[in-house]
Amino acid sequence: MKPTLQLKLSQQLRLTPQLQQSIRLLQLSTLELNQEIERIVQENPLLEVYEEWNVSAADNTFETAEASNADNFDEASREDNASSNEEISEDNYDSGTEWPQDHVPAASGYEDDDRDSLQLPAKPLSLRDHLYFQTLLSHISEPQKNLVRLLIDSLDEDGYLLQDLSELQEMLPEELGVEQNDLEGALDCLQHYDPAGVGARNLKECLVLQLQALPGEVCYREQAIKVVQEYLEILASHDFIQIKKLLGCNDHSLRAIQKLITNLNPKPGAQFNSTSERYIVPDITVTKKDGTWVASLNRAAIPRLNINHLYANILKQVHHAERGLMNQLNEAKWLIKNIQQRSSTILKVASVIVERQQQFFEHGDVAMRPLVLREIAEVLNLHESTVSRVTTQKFMYTPRGIFELKYFFGSHVATDSGGACSATAIRALIKQLVQEENPRKPLSDNKIASILEQQGIVVARRTIAKYRESLQIPAANLRKSI
Repeated sequence: MKPTLQLKLSQQLRLTPQLQQSIRLLQLSTLELNQEIERIVQENPLLEVYEEWNVSAADNTFETAEASNADNFDEASREDNASSNEEISEDNYDSGTEWPQDHVPAASGYEDDDRDSLQLPAKPLSLRDHLYFQTLLSHISEPQKNLVRLLIDSLDEDGYLLQDLSELQEMLPEELGVEQNDLEGALDCLQHYDPAGVGARNLKECLVLQLQALPGEVCYREQAIKVVQEYLEILASHDFIQIKKLLGCNDHSLRAIQKLITNLNPKPGAQFNSTSERYIVPDITVTKKDGTWVASLNRAAIPRLNINHLYANILKQVHHAERGLMNQLNEAKWLIKNIQQRSSTILKVASVIVERQQQFFEHGDVAMRPLVLREIAEVLNLHESTVSRVTTQKFMYTPRGIFELKYFFGSHVATDSGGACSATAIRALIKQLVQEENPRKPLSDNKIASILEQQGIVVARRTIAKYRESLQIPAANLRKSI
C-alpha cells in the first residue's frame, strides 16, 4: 500500500496531575495525609505549616473553602481538568489565593534549659533482658549462667522452649563437656524465673509451673495440677460430668478448679512483646443539636497549610520569575485546594451517613439500618469508588465510641414484614442473647435462629454460626459452665 497522511480527531480521557493528587489524598488516612504533607512541605519552599494557628483566619478560610466546594466531587474534578492546563504567570498568579501578611514562620528550636528538660521515652524491657538480669542475680556458677543464657536465647516470643535439650547439646562443642543433665539443671533454674511459666516446653508444663509458683496455701492446687497433666483436653471440651467422675469431686470443687486454671497465663512472655500502638485521629465529630445528630469536621485533624507570603511577594515583584518556582507555586495552590476539597467531601459523606443512622446514635448497634455505598453515591451524585475512598481509614468520633465510616455500611437480611435488618444489628442481637443466656444451658445456633424468627428476622442457622464466629463467640458446648 502507498503511504499517505491522514488527519484524525479523537477524544481521550486523561487524569491531570492535580486530579491524581486529589484522588490520592482522598484515600489517605489523617496520619498518612500529615506524613505526605510533611514530605511535600520539605520539597516545596512556597508551602508552610503553622504551629500556632490563627483561629479566626482559619475559620474564615475554611468557610470560604466549604462555599467554593459546595458542588459535588465530580464537578470539582471537572473544574480541575479545565484548569489543569492554565499556567500561572506573574500577572495572574495571586488572583486565586490571598496570602496572609500577618504570619511569619517562627524560628524553631529550644533554649538550653528546655533542651535539658526533654526526656526520651524509655525502651520497653524485652523478655530476654528481663531474664538476663535475673541470671546476673542468681547464685549459680558462671558455667551454669552461660547455659541459662543459651536457653534464654532459644526461647520464643511467648517464653516457650521449643527446641529439644538433646539438640542443644549437639550444637555445643564437645570440648566444653556439657552433658544433658547440665542443661536440665539450667532449665530447672530458668523455670524458677519471673514470669512464672517461662522456659516451659509445652502448654501443660507452662500451666503446671504457674500453679506451683502460686504463693501461699492455695485450695485445690493439687487437683488443678492433676487436671492440667491428665485431663486438660477433657476440660477444654467442657465435659464436666466426666471430670467430676474422674476426680470424685462435686460442682463446687470443680468450679474452683476451673477458675484456678482459667486464670493462668498460657503465654507468659507475651507481656514483654513490644507492639506498636495505633493512634486514631477522628476526621468527624458527631454531636446532638436540637434533638438531631449532626456531623461536623474535626478541625484539629485538618492540615494547616498556606502559601509562604515571603516567597510569594518576591515572585510577584520579579517580572521574569524562574519557571521552576512558578511550578512550585502552582503545586502549592493545588495542594491547598485538594485538601479543602477532601475535607468537604468527607463532611458530605459523613453527614449523609449520620442522617441515615440516627437510630444507631440513639439506641446502639441493635438499631443499625442497612446501608450500602450506592445509596450515599446516589444522594451526593458521586461515584461508588469515591465513597469507598472517603469511608476507608476515616474515623468518626461519637458518644458511643470511635468508628470507621465503613462500620456504618453492611448487608441486610429480610424480615417477615417485608423490610430489612442490618447484619450489624443481627450481630448485636446475637451478642445480647448470648450474654443473657443460662450458662448451664447455652443457646444453640438453631435456638438463636428460632428466637430471631419470633422477632420477625428470618436468619438461617449457618448465617447465625457465621455471625457468631465473627464475634469470636464459641459454640454452645464450649460456652457451657458448671
